[in-house]
Amino acid sequence: MTELPAPLRDKLQRRTALVVVDMQNDFCADGGYVSKLGRDPAACRAIVPKLAELIAAARAKRVPVYWLMADYDQNAVPAAMRARQSEMGMAAVTCCARGSWGAAPFGVAPEAGEPVIVKHCYSGFAGTDLDQRLRQAGVETLVFTGVQTNVCVESTLRDAHSRGYFPVLVSDCVASHMTAQHDATVANVRFLFGYVAGSAELKTAWAVAV
Repeated sequence: MTELPAPLRDKLQRRTALVVVDMQNDFCADGGYVSKLGRDPAACRAIVPKLAELIAAARAKRVPVYWLMADYDQNAVPAAMRARQSEMGMAAVTCCARGSWGAAPFGVAPEAGEPVIVKHCYSGFAGTDLDQRLRQAGVETLVFTGVQTNVCVESTLRDAHSRGYFPVLVSDCVASHMTAQHDATVANVRFLFGYVAGSAELKTAWAVAV
């Protein structure tokens, strides 16, 4: 485990929230939407143990946990997203249809009182009240976990950066069924959009927080 840069340690110890993105059956489980497309979501399942530990550590230190949950009903998603999914043959079955098994949490789940934001786009900020909730809570630093690294995690992280939040990507608590694209997002965040840290480093930073 490497030592976190001092500015990051400071930011993680105050005004921080943990964001869990799209940990749902359709993205992670065998028989879910991604699996039915012929892609292997094993990497998305593999992050569950460390993610569960990180969520527990956040709760223990009263770091708020925000849950983003996809609902990609074709009548709700943006026109460009709907058109692209249709072109790729991905629109025949709704991903994470509200109330379905596919939309249910996978591996980890919200506790009572934790905000759950339903999104109809890749970014958790688009068309939701996520920004309003975070600003009302005084949050400045967002710690990103979940799936897919290169799609919904990256889209939300980039929007967070553009809105003035300080993004941290947890390298062993994000995943994608596309390894090269996952690696590219991690490299790009590390290069320009924030910090990349492991879950053990995050837990250590929170453990010593006042």
